[in-house]
Amino acid sequence: MEKRRITLPLTEELARSLHAGDQVLLTGNIYTSRDAGHKRMCEALAKGEEIPFDPKDATIYYVGPTPAKPGAVIGSAGPTTSGRMDAYAPTMMSVGARGMIGKGARLPEVVDAMKKYSGVYFGAIGGAGALLAKCIKKAELIAYEDLGAEALRKLYVEDMPLVVIIDSEGKNLYEDGRAAYLAQKNV
Repeated sequence: MEKRRITLPLTEELARSLHAGDQVLLTGNIYTSRDAGHKRMCEALAKGEEIPFDPKDATIYYVGPTPAKPGAVIGSAGPTTSGRMDAYAPTMMSVGARGMIGKGARLPEVVDAMKKYSGVYFGAIGGAGALLAKCIKKAELIAYEDLGAEALRKLYVEDMPLVVIIDSEGKNLYEDGRAAYLAQKNV
């Protein structure tokens, strides 16, 4: 496990250099979307249409931020449960998206897609939305305004604290960390 400061985009080379358990400070442009936005994008892709941003080497934050207070860039911006996007994540990775930020476990199909497309799943701290919002320096509405908090946004983040939960080889901190703890406990 390593402490890393990384700058996006999340290229295949960069993704492959990250390992489950690495602590990361992430800087660069990311996109926000939750289940309703992912559904729209995957429906568009199924029709052969383009989606509202270039997904190549993109990182998507599973978040529905609260409205910004006067003078703030964004409101509270804590991660949502990633499992809601599991039906869509393999499709998004197949068109170039590589990074995902959220919380909670992922289905085996998502992990398989991560191995196939060199994806990385970053964990953000649930319940720390106000703290994470301080890392967001710019926020721009891109599409799907009718979805409110679930609209597609482009964010510029600086030193966003994350942990690599699942790496591009499929190593999973949730599983490996638990196994190591249990092995140590039973010694």
